[in-house]
Amino acid sequence: MRQDRVEDARGKAAFREIVEHPGAVAILALNDNLEAVLVKQHRQPAGEVLLEIPAGKLEPNEETLSCAQRELLEETGLKAEQWQELSCFYTSPGFCDELIYLYLAEGLSKGVATTSDPEENILEAVIPLSQAGSMIADGLIKDGKTIIALQYAMLKKKILTDKL
Repeated sequence: MRQDRVEDARGKAAFREIVEHPGAVAILALNDNLEAVLVKQHRQPAGEVLLEIPAGKLEPNEETLSCAQRELLEETGLKAEQWQELSCFYTSPGFCDELIYLYLAEGLSKGVATTSDPEENILEAVIPLSQAGSMIADGLIKDGKTIIALQYAMLKKKILTDKL
């Protein structure tokens, strides 16, 4: 964490505390049946088990795609043939500099995870993309990166359907 001196909109000095973060990746993994592969895990700050897309923190000097491939394999046991960087976004720019790189992973198959985090108790969940919107609206999916990714996937599906 650091504290920066800034000028506000009126030119007056202000101080802001900033949480420094190395960055992260998040993976929208879609199978051939247009189902999203999610994970369920307890998140202590939220105080509950959340349904999320696979994601993880960047290691020092790690490329974002390598991190995405590693995290997908570690959290789901899956690998993907096709990878596409979709977007990057700040999670909470009011106090944190975390930037998440969002990837689409398709052509999924089982892989062999070489490492795992014994502290992570993760369960895999597969949801049809057709149910994602109602799950978000009903509050079953509350995680911001997951909502962004699923809405992107629903938009992509609509664009593909409209082209037919």
